[in-house]
Amino acid sequence: MFAKRTNWPSEENPLAQELRKDAASGKTLLDLTASNPTTCGFRYEEAAIRAALASQASLRYEPDPRGLLAARQAVAGYYAAQSSAAAIDPEHLILTTGTSEAYSFLFRLLCEPGDQIAVAQPSYPLFEFLADIQDVRLRAFPLVYDHGWQIDFHALEGALGERTRAILLVHPNNPTGHFVSQQEAARLSEICAARKLALIVDEVFLDYALRARAPQRQPHGTFAANSESVTFTLSGLSKICALPQMKLGWIAASGPPQLVKGALERLEIIADTYLSLSTPLQAALPELLDLRGGIQKQISARIDANIRALDNALAGQKLASRLEVEGGWYAVLRVPALQSDEALAIRLLEEESVAVHPGHFFGFSSDGYLVISLITPDEVFRKGMSRLLDFISSG
Repeated sequence: MFAKRTNWPSEENPLAQELRKDAASGKTLLDLTASNPTTCGFRYEEAAIRAALASQASLRYEPDPRGLLAARQAVAGYYAAQSSAAAIDPEHLILTTGTSEAYSFLFRLLCEPGDQIAVAQPSYPLFEFLADIQDVRLRAFPLVYDHGWQIDFHALEGALGERTRAILLVHPNNPTGHFVSQQEAARLSEICAARKLALIVDEVFLDYALRARAPQRQPHGTFAANSESVTFTLSGLSKICALPQMKLGWIAASGPPQLVKGALERLEIIADTYLSLSTPLQAALPELLDLRGGIQKQISARIDANIRALDNALAGQKLASRLEVEGGWYAVLRVPALQSDEALAIRLLEEESVAVHPGHFFGFSSDGYLVISLITPDEVFRKGMSRLLDFISSG
């Protein structure tokens, strides 16, 4: 009766079972995976947010497939505030109900059933489900670690085939925190232009660059005004304003004018078919984007404090280490691979009441990696890391 594309395993994995069991037992959990900013103790400008959502414009229905012009102008203003080189035309923007819908639009725009998207790994596991739903196949290529993360271009070119339609990157990457460098960006654009591929760049974490980064690397800024190849840049309120419950994202299209024109015409029809983005959110968008500075400062301060606490804790032992991270909300720990990452995560839950992500959830190709959230509340973070490192040191 049901389509094969939705034939996903429905049973809980062992880690999810242990988490549910711990929650039912009432145990106090030190959750080092906490990444929902609305539950991490940040202070929101509640009155201003409620006022933005109460706009009189919310009572009118004037649908525009690309999104209301005032909302698109606000997004263009967000990019212009970053750099004059990032100026984009509001007409090159398509507003969506979050980035997941944006991916769906792009997969439909670019791919016939069975076509392929090359995606960097480690990366966000949701991509597999989004691709399955759209009958798209993912071809992974690795980010490699050598005193910092970098794209393995030899492996990337090996992953590109006759049915590849796009290269997909998260900038900075989730969970590695790797920013695409200026040199990598130039080569990506060159490959895409030569092979007639689209470049899809997810920039939801772009505003969260760490203050202390590897000085030898020059990260590329936003791809929103990339002119060398057809580029679709994604972002939204979930991370920029730390409002994941307000599902508003966008696609910024750039590149050779005629190809961009054709892409936008098709995307407009796709968006017009759904018309899923609510008017109240679009009306509130200019005010919500204006409020981003306050919450971003809090989040960046939390990330910096947790990185310092993590490095101080790691300095007191020799078995675990932190991989370099340039931006985003996560850190990757390298730990002894004496068991699978999932088995280690389950033991941490059972014996220490500490929750972490096993590396294989994000596509790490070998064991010995744990992923933790850097926006975890300070006290929980310090206690959880202390227990985690003591547990690893005890064998």
